[in-house]
Amino acid sequence: MPLRRPLIVIGVGGHGRVLMDIVRVRPDFRLAAVVDDRFTEPELRGGLLYGPISTVPSLLLDEPDAELVIGIGDNRIRRQIAERLGLADEQYAALVHPGAYVSSDAQLGAGAVVMPGAVIGPGAVVGAHAIVNSGAVVEHDAVVGDFAHVSPNATLAGGAVVEEGAHVGSGAVLIPGVRLGRWSVLGAGGTAIRDLPDGITAVGVPAVALAR
Repeated sequence: MPLRRPLIVIGVGGHGRVLMDIVRVRPDFRLAAVVDDRFTEPELRGGLLYGPISTVPSLLLDEPDAELVIGIGDNRIRRQIAERLGLADEQYAALVHPGAYVSSDAQLGAGAVVMPGAVIGPGAVVGAHAIVNSGAVVEHDAVVGDFAHVSPNATLAGGAVVEEGAHVGSGAVLIPGVRLGRWSVLGAGGTAIRDLPDGITAVGVPAVALAR
């Protein structure tokens, strides 16, 4: 039996706990440690090391083959942590639940996470540290940018684009070829039928930007 790859999960909140569950059902990974700045000093719990994010360099010295995944749901904080650590892309694992479908023709970036029941179609691209949450669909040739988040049961139709840091709310839909701009939000249940610009929040069917 091949050796299980050590994995360090960053974050002990809700999203981090979901990633720990994925690790537990993946036969090719073992949970090596959990880090979060809510811990001020390293401590052992049930044989597993918990500690602050500052312990990552020493953990990697102890286990140089370890990979990491950032279990933080907030897109901006996820980016801040990646920038703070300054690690090469190769140090991050793309973590896919066994109950998800990912086409052999799709691309997953460093640290990307695909939750149970999600579907990633042919030619789709999921960027670095992006989240495709439970039951979400990223259809053929669609793009999820770095640090973006596609929430549960949301749908990106063929060729739709969610740019860097954008957030697609639960049950929201982008029709084919539509683009959601950088760090924008498409609210839960909304339907984007035309491109939406950077830095806005849009809601409704069809989705329109909220007044600032």
